[in-house]
Amino acid sequence: MKKLLACPLIMALVLAACADPSTEAQRLAASQPAAALEPLDAPADFRGVWILNTDRGENLGMMKAVNETIVATQNADSITFDMTDVFAGMTTTRTIVYDLNGAVMQNKAAMGAESETVTRWDGEKLVTTWTEEGAIAGTETQRTETRWLSEGGKTLSVSMVRGDNPPLLFVFEKAE
Repeated sequence: MKKLLACPLIMALVLAACADPSTEAQRLAASQPAAALEPLDAPADFRGVWILNTDRGENLGMMKAVNETIVATQNADSITFDMTDVFAGMTTTRTIVYDLNGAVMQNKAAMGAESETVTRWDGEKLVTTWTEEGAIAGTETQRTETRWLSEGGKTLSVSMVRGDNPPLLFVFEKAE
């Protein structure tokens, strides 16, 4: 049943891909609070507006058609990613909050599944483990997301790994 529910969402994401993300990115960049300019005492500073560049990603499959913009806000204890996805003419939004001290947080995965997330620093990389109910009753699935910034902080890379599958690599560029 869950797999059937995912099909309409995938189609919705495909349809939203036709929209122009640059206008949304400009609007989001202008909405950033002045506090985002203050120094942050953390291994990495992910704050800012990030635009997905699927041409630089790897193993994206049909997700290559998604236009995604992320507005990241961060403090010493948490990081929030406000995501706007445009796929096949449809726009979806979601907010993810990670506790930077390792506490379990409830978040919704891209397909809407309720998930538990646990986040930790690994040097300058942010590593998050997502756990959600599996397709078979009584099972769970896990995936690990690792985020890191390029030198100079102009590129945000996100690697997603589930089981023995090849990692997906998403590359975002910082909006100016």
